Amino acid sequence: MSTIATPLPETTAAWTLPYRGKVGMACLIFAESAIFTIFVVAYLFYAGKSLIGPTPREVLETPIFFTVCLLSSSLTIHFAARFLERGRRGAFLLLWLLTIVLGTLFLYGTGQEWHRLIYDHGLTISTNLFGTTYYSLVGLHASHVTAGLIMLSIVLLFGLAGRVGPEQSARVDVLSLYWHFVDAVWVVVFTVVYVLGR
Repeated sequence: MSTIATPLPETTAAWTLPYRGKVGMACLIFAESAIFTIFVVAYLFYAGKSLIGPTPREVLETPIFFTVCLLSSSLTIHFAARFLERGRRGAFLLLWLLTIVLGTLFLYGTGQEWHRLIYDHGLTISTNLFGTTYYSLVGLHASHVTAGLIMLSIVLLFGLAGRVGPEQSARVDVLSLYWHFVDAVWVVVFTVVYVLGR
């Protein structure tokens, strides 16, 4: 007699809860995206409606170099996190520091632009609708970059003290998610302010 072979039931991997740090960061990013959306819509709604100058076309210069610096920092923080996972702390610290330098250069560029707009062109947050929406949107982004740089610097200090190793790579990944978000938001802000809004 032949026996009929019955197929074995497929075993499924047990489902585990996602890392709560990533869930928390995802919730923060969702909330912050809603805030940025409001500011972007306001900028687009009021674009071209200022009754007095200066206008974006007259005073804005496209910050290509500083944009490249910020977007490049997404690569450096990504590879820094990967090196930390592999236990290569020296490479992690070097790339983490480079991320901070690139982010600081971006903030410096924003400061230079604001100085030029205020002192050379007389554009302040109360000059006209363009000034109000421009400084609100770009300032909101700059504040997020500043917060990110503070957190990155704290991690760097702990890393230099030997307190950051592969066991903290999940936490470092959470922070890198925030930094990627800041970079992605800048792509939107750059497009709205320096491309569409002119």
